[in-house]
Amino acid sequence: MNAPVETVSAPPLIELVDAAVASALEPEVALVEGINWRLLPGEYWAVGGLDWAGKSDWLTTVAGLQRPAAGGHCLFGADSAHLTQDELVEARRRMGLVFENGGRLFTQMTVAENLALPVRYHRNCLPAETGEAVDAMLEFAGLKEFTHQLAGQLNRSWRQRVALARALVLRPEVLLLDNPLAGLDPRQTRWWLDTLAALNAGHPWLAGRPLTLVVTTDDLRPWRDRARQFALLQRRRWVPLGGRTDLSESSETVILDFLSA
Repeated sequence: MNAPVETVSAPPLIELVDAAVASALEPEVALVEGINWRLLPGEYWAVGGLDWAGKSDWLTTVAGLQRPAAGGHCLFGADSAHLTQDELVEARRRMGLVFENGGRLFTQMTVAENLALPVRYHRNCLPAETGEAVDAMLEFAGLKEFTHQLAGQLNRSWRQRVALARALVLRPEVLLLDNPLAGLDPRQTRWWLDTLAALNAGHPWLAGRPLTLVVTTDDLRPWRDRARQFALLQRRRWVPLGGRTDLSESSETVILDFLSA
């Protein structure tokens, strides 16, 4: 008789264990507590919460940009508290982070210069190689017409695209996005939803490799048929919601209230 075949699940890319997330402005104030969460390869998470629920602080904690107020945090299988600075830099290179409203762009630099920065910082590339990577990403994100324009001169929706392009230029394994649809018109919203779906499915830009996605949002409705895993940050609690079927069939008041907001 053949021995049973054991199924080995993929290790989590990022993990929070009994974690609490604090405000970056007030580190002594815990915004969300009791978080147990694992991000597996290929997943597509949408994490909802109202304003001031701690979504941005949760996302920067996930990215390793701030320490959890309590509990554990692992990046690619390693306890982030024990990583050296070089190891942290390497872990962050494997992630792309898009801040809300195109935040943290260098407004006095051109769009192309913003995209070239991570390539120059993380890779020892020749100028021609950097230019090729930037040109490819400008084309991908529909930004060619803004190549030489200062990032600070763009409106919010186009700055948001530049932020996405900069986060993708190194072909990360994980993409974290903070409220990416905020303030977008219907046409821009559809572009984002379609583009993220293509990336998660395995876009040619990533050589067909599915990109693992995590978005935070103050409105889960646009993500109901796009993301596959859902959670809420509510009243200082981490509330797992399950998958699409769980979300659509739920009769819990907390979920119905948020989806009808």
